[in-house]
Amino acid sequence: MSEHTIKATGRSVEGKGASRRLRHAAQLPAVVYGGSAAPQSIQIEHEQIWLASQHEWFYSSILNLDVDGKVEQVLLRDMQRHPYKQLIMHLDFQRVDANHVLRTSVQVRLVNQEKSPAGKTGGVVIMHELTEVEISCLPKDLPEAIVLDLSDLAVGGVVHLSGLKLPAGVEIPALKLGKEYDVAVVVAKHGKEEAEATDAPAAADVPATKAAKKEEKK
Repeated sequence: MSEHTIKATGRSVEGKGASRRLRHAAQLPAVVYGGSAAPQSIQIEHEQIWLASQHEWFYSSILNLDVDGKVEQVLLRDMQRHPYKQLIMHLDFQRVDANHVLRTSVQVRLVNQEKSPAGKTGGVVIMHELTEVEISCLPKDLPEAIVLDLSDLAVGGVVHLSGLKLPAGVEIPALKLGKEYDVAVVVAKHGKEEAEATDAPAAADVPATKAAKKEEKK
């Protein structure tokens, strides 16, 4: 697993005014919490985080957070963005214990979609029902993403959660809850079928419509 380090410094002044001044100075307010240590307010260079945010690893990898020379392993738990500017407003990091199982969501990365029988068939739509999945594992086993190879996906094919190939030490908690939680991740069907399914009236609506017409005749 690749290592990624985020450099930060501690901060003692908090509040909206202090956060606003930090942002004007191209700094980003953040907090790190969890574990046996108390929550700590920190600040990070905005450019460092902006560049990191362009990469998949930033959202699902264990990060080495270096605060004034003291390094802790953390996960990104929340990121607030400006509603229309290219600015990150605030970050939440959670400390990670190497000996405790963690639960987090990672991206489902699809590969070889265009090489599959479904991908080569005209008029077929490959729908991505899930873009990320919640997993549980020890920090050392945390993958940046779950890779789903669609090379063999046929027309009409469906890949469920149970069909994902997981790295060693990684589990999907939802699959322990019952078959109804084994939802579709990818579905390949003809575009015409999808359009008909969208345009068709709901079955429950048909009797209601007929009943309404009978009432009108009375």
